[in-house]
Amino acid sequence: MIDAVATDSSSTSSNDKTRRTRRTRMTGAERRQQLLEIGRTLFAAKGFEGTSVEEIAAKAGVSKPVVYEHFGGKEGLYAVVVDREMRCLLDMVTGSLTAGHPRELCEQAAFALLDYIEEYTDGFRILVRDSPIPQSTGSFASLISDIATQVEDILGREFKNRGFDSKLAPLYAQALVGMVALTGQWWLDVRRPKKAEVAAHLVNLAWHGLDGLEQKPRLIGHRKS
Repeated sequence: MIDAVATDSSSTSSNDKTRRTRRTRMTGAERRQQLLEIGRTLFAAKGFEGTSVEEIAAKAGVSKPVVYEHFGGKEGLYAVVVDREMRCLLDMVTGSLTAGHPRELCEQAAFALLDYIEEYTDGFRILVRDSPIPQSTGSFASLISDIATQVEDILGREFKNRGFDSKLAPLYAQALVGMVALTGQWWLDVRRPKKAEVAAHLVNLAWHGLDGLEQKPRLIGHRKS
C-alpha cells in the first residue's frame, strides 16, 4: 500500500514537471524576444558590466548555452538591444516632423524625444550610457547627430527664407537637438515639470533666445500634453 502511494506521488511529481516544461517551452523567435526583454531590463538597471550571462539565463529559466546560441554572448545581446533602441528613437523623432511651421516642428521634435523617454525609459537609460562595445548604428552621440541632420534641412530652408546664412544651419541644428537631448537626460529622473511644459520651455529658448523669452511659454501645435 505504501509502495502504491509512493508510486502515485512520484507519478504526480513527474506529471507536474512535464506540465511546467510544456508551459515554458518556446519557439526560437519567442525565446530570442524573451532574452532581449530580460537583457534590456537588466542592462538598464545595472549597465553592461553589472549584468552577467548567468543572471540573464536565470531570469529566462534557461541555461547559459541558450544565450550564447541566440546572441553569441552578452556582447551580442547588448548590441542588438542598443541597435533596436536607437532605431526606435530615430524613427520616432524623424516620423514626428510633419508640421509646416518651423516652431511647431521644434515642438514635435522635443515631444518625440520626451515621449520616447517616458514610454521607453529602460531603452533611454541604456542609450545614454557609454557603450563598452562598438555598435552597428554608432553611439548615442552619433544618433543625436543623425537626428540633427533631419533638423538641419528644416533650419536651412528657414534660414534661406529669412536671409540668414544657410551654411550655419548644421551648427544650429546640432545645438538645438543637443539641448533637447541633454534636457531629456535630466528630465529622465526628475520628471517635472510635466512633459508639455518641458517641451514649451525648450522651444521657448530655441525660438526666442534668452533676450526674447516669454514668461509663460505656450505651445502652438496640436500637442498639449
